[in-house]
Amino acid sequence: MVTRKGGEVLLVHRPKYDDWSFPKGKLDPGEHTVTAAVREVAEETGLDVRLGPALDTQRYRQSNGRWKAVDYWTARVVGSDDVSGYRPNAEIDAVEWVPWKDAARRLTYDYDRDTLAEARPVRRRSRALVVLRHGKARSRGGWRKDDRLRPLVQLGEAQAQRLVPLLAAFDVTAVHSSSSTRCVQTVTPYVDVTGWPMKLYDELSEEGATTEGVVDLVDALLEAGEGAVLCTHRPVLPTVLDAIGVPEVKLEPAGMLVVHHRKGRVLASEVLQP
Repeated sequence: MVTRKGGEVLLVHRPKYDDWSFPKGKLDPGEHTVTAAVREVAEETGLDVRLGPALDTQRYRQSNGRWKAVDYWTARVVGSDDVSGYRPNAEIDAVEWVPWKDAARRLTYDYDRDTLAEARPVRRRSRALVVLRHGKARSRGGWRKDDRLRPLVQLGEAQAQRLVPLLAAFDVTAVHSSSSTRCVQTVTPYVDVTGWPMKLYDELSEEGATTEGVVDLVDALLEAGEGAVLCTHRPVLPTVLDAIGVPEVKLEPAGMLVVHHRKGRVLASEVLQP
């Protein structure tokens, strides 16, 4: 659900159903819901967006009797939010920014009005701190060299590639990683595609992690005012999450906890597993 400064929300009109709703669409085969959310908004409105806090999943019965589930996030436009040049087509024939107080009347469905009401408290722009566990690595028992040099396996490399659009969806512009090879390899595809800088820290490695070092880095990232990813190891995750002030969660290899924050205050968090 895309909003902009000034209290407006983006709505689309579908001529096939003669309804007003939020931009949405279907998953491509193998596509992550986060990636689909950004892609569908771009395809339906021409706008490039980045995601904020997640909203409740809509579940409703369609005219054919089948149930449908739709995942939503709040979102903000990156770049121009001008839709005056939108070209109508058979799927979407109108895209409009609508004042918040008018949107509830314009929307066709009650479940969209519920989503609109849910989004209001979290509609203001926030930043994301993505806590990322490195991808699947070679087994510790089968590695005879320095453990800091233990690399990803083929699955881990594929996971690293699939992380690229997910990190981009949350407007990550700074990459902070353990200096261990398996963490560096996990975020390198994102750095290669985007060109954003990467900083390496012994303090995020299993061997060099300290509570003081982790707390200092987390505090700096929450105050920095930019989207960031922090890639580390399973044993270090509890220290990172405690420093942020969120409950401990279990992340699979290449899993991430997305922490949405504003002015140093955590607003919401969500777990995205590979």
